[in-house]
Parts: sequence; C-alpha cells; structure tokens
Amino acid sequence: MPVCPTLFGGSADLTGSNNTRVADHTIFDHGNYGGTYIHYGVREHGMAAAMNGIALHGGAIPYGGTFMVFTDYCRPSIRLSALMEQRVIYVMTHDSIGLGEDGPTHQPVEHLAALRVMPNLFVFRPGDAVETAEAWQTALEAKATPSILALSRQGLAQFRHGDMAENKTAKGAYVAVDCDGARQITLLASGSEVGIAIEAQKQLADSGINAAVVSVPCLDLFAMQDATYRQQVLGKTPRIAVEAGLRQSWDWLLGETDSFIGMTGFGASAPIDDLYNHFGITADAIVVAAKRQIG
Repeated sequence: MPVCPTLFGGSADLTGSNNTRVADHTIFDHGNYGGTYIHYGVREHGMAAAMNGIALHGGAIPYGGTFMVFTDYCRPSIRLSALMEQRVIYVMTHDSIGLGEDGPTHQPVEHLAALRVMPNLFVFRPGDAVETAEAWQTALEAKATPSILALSRQGLAQFRHGDMAENKTAKGAYVAVDCDGARQITLLASGSEVGIAIEAQKQLADSGINAAVVSVPCLDLFAMQDATYRQQVLGKTPRIAVEAGLRQSWDWLLGETDSFIGMTGFGASAPIDDLYNHFGITADAIVVAAKRQIG
C-alpha cells in the first residue's frame, strides 16, 4: 500500500482465502469513507461491476478477489472492463484442480481458456512469488487493459533466483530453465505446473535427453511479442504443454505431433496429490510423452 496508495482492494466474502487484504488496509464502510478495502459480500458480479465504476470514476486502482471458478459470475463485468479499456485487476485464486476436496464444482478447468479468448484482457498464471510480483507490476502498468491474476491455492516452490533485473513475465513467456547442450524438446508450462515441468526436465536429463523449460505466465502477452523473440523462446524442437486446465488456448503453440498434458474433462474431489496422479499431470507423464515424441 505505501508503494501504491491508490490501490483499492476487496473480496467477495473470501478475504481469508484470497489473501487480498494486507495490514495497511482499513475497511471502507459507512463509518469510514477513507478506507482502502471493501467487504463486497457473496456477490461476485456486483463486486466486478463496482470495480468498473471505481475505475471509470478515476483516482483509484480497484482490485478484487474470489475463486477462479466464480469468474463465471463476474464475466459480464470482466468483459465490460476489457471493452471500456479500464485498469481493473481481478485476483482469482484456487485456479485449478489443485484446490482438492472442494471437488469439480469449484475446480476451474475451462476458465483459463474461456478468459484467454476475451479481447483486451491479460490472463496471468504465475508460477512462483517472483512471477506473481511481476504480474502485479505488469497489471498496474497496463492502464487500458484489465488483468486476471490466476493464483494457486497450494504453495509453490521458488524457481526464480537472482534474475529479477528484468520483468520476464511482461513478455508472456521465457526460458525459465535451459538445458546443457542442444535442446531436444521444449516443455511449456504455466503456474503450478512449471515446477512439475522442471522435475521432468531433471528426469529427462538423467536419461540423456536435453529439455528446456519455458514458463508461460501470460499467453496473451507472449502472442504480442515479435516472431524473433517467440522463436528464440520456443526453439525448433518438439513441444509439450503442461497446464491443469483444458488444452484449447495452447493450440496455437502446438503442432499435430506435439503433446498437451492437462485436463480433458471435469475434476474430482480428492487430495491434491491424488488428483494430479489420477489425471496424469505428473513429471513421469511428461517424461513418457517426451521420449515418445523424440523417438
């Protein structure tokens, strides 16, 4: 808040789960019109509509949180944020089957793909704390484009260390972990699946296969980069995309012989590790697919 005092936060009755309130926030209500955080209640569409109004009024940068699956309720207002070119930031947590026992009603599988097709909307799915900070920076600097920050429920291992001079998330995708020697296959992943791809890379290296891991926190921004940069990142080798969602938004990066490891239907109710194993979103599955592709 001291760094960006114009931020005006809130949540649709999920503050404790979204972690959208910080210590410097005071509550906006009838007794304190100077507050910087609002409890919107269980009204996701109303929250999103109100944030559009705050952005249009000017003077504050609104952000609000709920679960990723509830973007269904917010969608009309998200679309208007994009259409009206307003800097509204949607913090959507519990972004995959990784939320576990809440089950398929709360597990978003089609939502990333559905949001990525919306014009003038940045959909970020960061894979660690550095990418999350970079996504926030990029969203704040996008004065005519709203943003979705799709964040996991589970804690994620840090894979960015000591390379924070450049906002790599702002380019949409980048080589997170390169290989030793000539690249034989490229592993593309977003969010919580970047760590799985890095583990697969280690296993492939043990088998003498050189794989590069490309983190793709924002497909929208990557599509906006020039062809030379995209080619440098993607290389000319076979590709495997990994995401705990549906495939459709990745198809422009995948050829007919490339692979996608993710969801093909709805989720299920079980602990997170059981779910990832059940649906085959694992390092072992990536290794099998990689060996198959490169023969």
